[in-house]
Amino acid sequence: MIHFNEPPFSGKEFEYMKQTIENAHICGDGYFTRQCHAWLEERMHSPKALLTTSCTHALEMAALLLNIQPGDEVIMPSYTFASTADAFVMRGARIVFVDIRPDTMNMDENLIEGAITERTKAICVMHYAGVACEMDMIMAVARKHHLPVVEDAAQAVMSKYKGTPLGSIGDYGCFSFHETKNYSMGEGGALLIRDIENRERAEIIREKGTDRSRFWRGEVDKYTWVDFGSSYLPSDMNAAYLWAQLELADEINNRRLKLWGQYYQELKDLALQGRIELPHVPEGCEHNAHMFFIKTEDIEQRSNIISWLREQGVGAVFHYIPLHTVAAGRKYGIFHGEDRYTTRESERLLRLPLHYNIKEGDVSYVCSKLKEFYR
Repeated sequence: MIHFNEPPFSGKEFEYMKQTIENAHICGDGYFTRQCHAWLEERMHSPKALLTTSCTHALEMAALLLNIQPGDEVIMPSYTFASTADAFVMRGARIVFVDIRPDTMNMDENLIEGAITERTKAICVMHYAGVACEMDMIMAVARKHHLPVVEDAAQAVMSKYKGTPLGSIGDYGCFSFHETKNYSMGEGGALLIRDIENRERAEIIREKGTDRSRFWRGEVDKYTWVDFGSSYLPSDMNAAYLWAQLELADEINNRRLKLWGQYYQELKDLALQGRIELPHVPEGCEHNAHMFFIKTEDIEQRSNIISWLREQGVGAVFHYIPLHTVAAGRKYGIFHGEDRYTTRESERLLRLPLHYNIKEGDVSYVCSKLKEFYR
């Protein structure tokens, strides 16, 4: 069976986790957490990075730092994971969904300004498949209306927009290190903070509302409860697992890009025949090969392909059900304007197996079975 996903594994994870145990510090903010923070700050050009227990929690921290209140509105795409909306709904916000671009599956930057009202408190973008949204225009609209921007960059570690790492462009960037992502700690994430003056409050929120981080740095002689917060910091055991992969980040990234390119080349003929559509990466965007997807004729054909590939020993899946079409989306949000592409394109999208461990021969096999289906 060619699995749709297998978590990345570098080989040093056990060694580093053993070191954590021997250091007698397996709770949060130990040696390996600090290593991951330093790597993120350097590679993402961010003044402050904090590991979190998930990307969901990174988004929740962003919502807290933005002081989202009941009745506030947050603009975002409907084609995203529930966590993108959950983080703001938990603060009482109303979600305003806008349509996507059919080429990248990202929020259509041209529709954002029309969705802004006097209640709008933030714009939250999601970089689908590690391909950047059109951030120049989005940031220009945000500055014009004095709105902060949160980047849901869960899928975008190592991706760039015009040379700038995704997650570092908006006010807050949120990464995922879930087992389905390019780099994994099982469950985990990270928050990037653009403005350094927000660093201390972020540390307090992450550490149960205490100034414990300042205590560990020797800046205060004791730590106390100073504000509201929760426990958003992961175990150093998880960070040790992640660090083993971040050390090989370029190798993993290059490997995934090579496999992505192989899919693209081997399926190009089907695209030229008009049978499928291949992913589009706009000029100026450097993606991280987080996923390889095709677009089929419609939802019926997609379902048939998934069944066919499963019979051939290949795991392939569809992705998000648009949030505005489901019960919670209707309860907590509205769709601004016309749903021209979100539902239609989501029903055509099919994800193929792509992970660090997959072999070139497996990719060729998947492509051959797709061609066989269309024959």
